[in-house]
Order: sequence, then structure tokens, then C-alpha cells
Amino acid sequence: MLLAIDCGNTNTVFAIWDGEQFLAHWRTSTEWQRTADQYYVWLSTLMKLQNLDVTITDVIVSSTVPRVVFNLRVMADRYFDTRPLVVGKPDCLLPVDVRVDEGTAVGPDRLVNTVAGHNLYGGDLIVVDFGTATTFDVVAGDGAYVGGVIAPGVNLSLEALHQAAAALPHVDISKPQAVIGTNTVACMQSGVFWGYIGLVREICARIKAERARDMRVISTGGLAPLFQQSEALFDAFEDDLTIHGLTVIHKYNKDAA
Repeated sequence: MLLAIDCGNTNTVFAIWDGEQFLAHWRTSTEWQRTADQYYVWLSTLMKLQNLDVTITDVIVSSTVPRVVFNLRVMADRYFDTRPLVVGKPDCLLPVDVRVDEGTAVGPDRLVNTVAGHNLYGGDLIVVDFGTATTFDVVAGDGAYVGGVIAPGVNLSLEALHQAAAALPHVDISKPQAVIGTNTVACMQSGVFWGYIGLVREICARIKAERARDMRVISTGGLAPLFQQSEALFDAFEDDLTIHGLTVIHKYNKDAA
């Protein structure tokens, strides 16, 4: 029974995988101050609420917040009597190559998305992840991670507008009814929504041109469904791409042991 943990800059997802399917998913805010005991109390309470009487035997972690990893390691050791696999550490093997400049540290979430994308769709992919940052990960024909693009996240851009310009309010992102806004909120929503439509389309087009081949574009992340419905930007949407990638990496390491 595998506990897969995807720790992002904003939220952390916990999922239990029985080898064939996910039994449960839970999401909490990412807080590096949270202790191992607090994680366990929160997790065990949710398991009881869903009547999940399972024994966790393995744990795998992907984290873009290094300070969180220590307490997740302690939780796995103290309460599940297991040493977790941590993506990005030398003892965690990947089923794909990483071909970037020497000395470059690639975010664990981007590596996991690459593994998941290749597992589900094969090679020649662009994986667009709408998280705290909007990332574009390029997957070669053989599944290797060969680089990508990082842009500010949608909500981060809206928050920056609100904080830097005193007259601009905080707004939620949604598809505007028209491009030309007739009030401040509509103007901001139009700028961000259509701005990101243009950003995604242009970056993907330039990646395809640079790679000189057709590539499928896969979207994931919290705001991906909003953009998935617009302008036919993506070939597919995967809600649980990162968590799926963690199960693939875990199996690969088990088989290699």
C-alpha cells in the first residue's frame, strides 16, 4: 500500500495507491512548519472518516519545498516504519533520462510530470502545469526530459497586480464574456485570461518549431480545466498527472531493487 505525496509551493496532495487504483486523495496547504506528528494526525483522521483501514507499506515524496521533506521523512519512519523515496535524491531512480546543462537542478515535480506523461502518452510531449508557476516541460521521443519554460503562475500574476497597484482589486480568474472589459475587474480578468491563452499558444508553437516536429500538449494543474475549454490549446488534460508519475517511479524502483 503506497502513500504518494506531491508537495507543491501552495498545496500538498496525499494519495493512497493499492497497486491498481487510488483509494483516496486529500489536499492541504503547504506549510514547512507542520511537524511529522501533525501530518499523521491529519492524515489518520481523514483515513478514519473514509473508513480506510489500510496499512501503509511504502511512501514516495515529490517536493518543491525542501524544508517540508524532513518532517515527511520523519512521519514515514515514525508511523509507517518505512524509508520514503524522495524524487531528486540519488537513491530514487527515474525511468527516463534528464538531458539538461550540467549542474542544473530540475524541479522534482517537473521530472515526475515527465515520467507520467511518457507513461501515458509516449514521447514528443509538452506538459503544461498551471501551478504557482506555469511550467512547460519538453519530453523527447524517448521520454527524456530535455528542458522547458517557466512563467509566472496565473494567480501569482493577479496577486502581483493587486499588490503593486493600489487601485486594482483582488479578483478571481475566469473566462471573460468579452475581450474589452467595461469595468476594472473585467479588464483584469481579460488581460490575465487572454494573456495566458496567448502565452501558452506562442510558447508551445515555438517549442514545436525548435524541435522541428509535431508534439502533443498535455495540461495539468488546478487552473488547467479553465483553459482546457478554450481555444483548443491542449490535446489532453490530466488532473492527477503528478500523483500518477509517483506511482510509476515507485514501481520502477521496486522492480530495480
